[in-house]
Amino acid sequence: MSDTPPDHLAINPASPFHDAQALERGVGVRFNDVERDNVEEYSVSEGWIRVQAGKARDRRGNPMTIKVKGKVEAYFLEQKPEA
Repeated sequence: MSDTPPDHLAINPASPFHDAQALERGVGVRFNDVERDNVEEYSVSEGWIRVQAGKARDRRGNPMTIKVKGKVEAYFLEQKPEA
């Protein structure tokens, strides 16, 4: 795995952008120069994040999300262990 996180990542396992290895390693997101820990999905190249909209749920029980546009920076929380 490279030292840069994926350009597009989602925490939902049903999403095609879900990457278990990257999530296991820990990915942090800085949105408009503020650390965010409630991000459900992000895209660095398109400049948006998805966050939960309160406690609202859809009819399948999944949290409702909203897309917020701005400057997105993704990084790994811990460095890759040396082998």
